[in-house]
Amino acid sequence: MKRTVVERELELRLVLSPERGIPVPARLGYRTDDPYAVHLDFHVDSAHPVHWTFARELLVEGVFRPCGNGDVRVWPSKSDGRSVVLMALRSPGGEALLEAPAAQVSAWLERTLRVVPPGSEGEQLGLDDGLAELLAR
Repeated sequence: MKRTVVERELELRLVLSPERGIPVPARLGYRTDDPYAVHLDFHVDSAHPVHWTFARELLVEGVFRPCGNGDVRVWPSKSDGRSVVLMALRSPGGEALLEAPAAQVSAWLERTLRVVPPGSEGEQLGLDDGLAELLAR
């Protein structure tokens, strides 16, 4: 099965306070060989990118309503009159609140959903074929 990658470069805003934020270049990534996950890479004054992986479903739902608990929470909001998606990320190394343009995130998500429609993720992994092969032995 051919692997497809859907990527989007965008500028996030690291929220420091309600009035202050700093721009953070980032990349959203989706791969058909990891169909349940989205990958978020960003740099914070570092030569090493920071990498997060979480459920695509979490981001899809978070565009419309608050969701998630624990290390990753996502919810829609407004900033200076424009629609944004907020992502709160927490790790042993610290916490970050990131703001992304909702239109860009939604357009990218739509591309991933066209490549692998919701509910068909398991087909991408070839589990049925592998199981059939095992049972045929």
